[in-house]
Amino acid sequence: MTILRAARSAVAVALLLGVAACADRGGTTGPDVPASPSAAAATDGLVLRVEYTGGFAPPSVLRPRLPIVSVYADGRMISEGPVAAIHPGPALPNLQVREIAPDGVQDLVDRALTAGVADTSDLGTPPVADAFSTRFTVVTTAETYVREVYALWEAPEDQGLTAEQEAARDELSEFLETLTDHSGDTVPYEPEAVAVIAFPWIDPQDGLSHPEQPWPGPALPGEATRAPHDVGCVTAAGAEAQALLEAARGADAATPWVTGDGMRWSVTFRPLLPDETGCPDLVD
Repeated sequence: MTILRAARSAVAVALLLGVAACADRGGTTGPDVPASPSAAAATDGLVLRVEYTGGFAPPSVLRPRLPIVSVYADGRMISEGPVAAIHPGPALPNLQVREIAPDGVQDLVDRALTAGVADTSDLGTPPVADAFSTRFTVVTTAETYVREVYALWEAPEDQGLTAEQEAARDELSEFLETLTDHSGDTVPYEPEAVAVIAFPWIDPQDGLSHPEQPWPGPALPGEATRAPHDVGCVTAAGAEAQALLEAARGADAATPWVTGDGMRWSVTFRPLLPDETGCPDLVD
């Protein structure tokens, strides 16, 4: 048995023990595994995540970017569902939840490790400017494994990579394709908290009418993000979050939100996932 295969086996056993302990205790788990869907909002139960990082885009786009998929130990798989190709787009992302069995969670982790998420070999850097990286994260009771791949999708055929690097990239991309297969029943994700990325509203000059909406949430723009400094982030939870989400359902991505001082703001609503608590958790 190779060292890498032994490491994969140890990781799989550690996760399996955590899931089995959850079942034995009727849903009570250690600190890494949520006891139930209702408890997951306050408990970090992340098991697997794939997300984009970096890339050439403003903070107003990068910071609210959602992971491609997040899998939790209680069996929830959260990802974005289809979005209508309309302009302006909806104010809220179409987040969906699919329930998978405990052995299905274990299977995804096994496949992630087989695809190379725990490996440390060099994946190369294709000659592509300003591309984003794809980050794979696996969390078990024993260890957290993170692997990033630069320009996983954009790399040209003649990219100066070795055969080993191309093969490793292919394994990760094939694994991601299986994760993003949206077959199976889903239900809308109902967040208990939402972050809002805000910056001064600018008329998009698209010839459309953009009715104003009164802002029902915390003071904008909130905590400053990276330059430009007029982009901020605020978080709302509980009843305040529900009021924001309800208002967002009657708006779109280009709606100007007006605060009490008469300022108009563009906002991006970013529902917080079960392992997130506020603006510092968002990737930018």
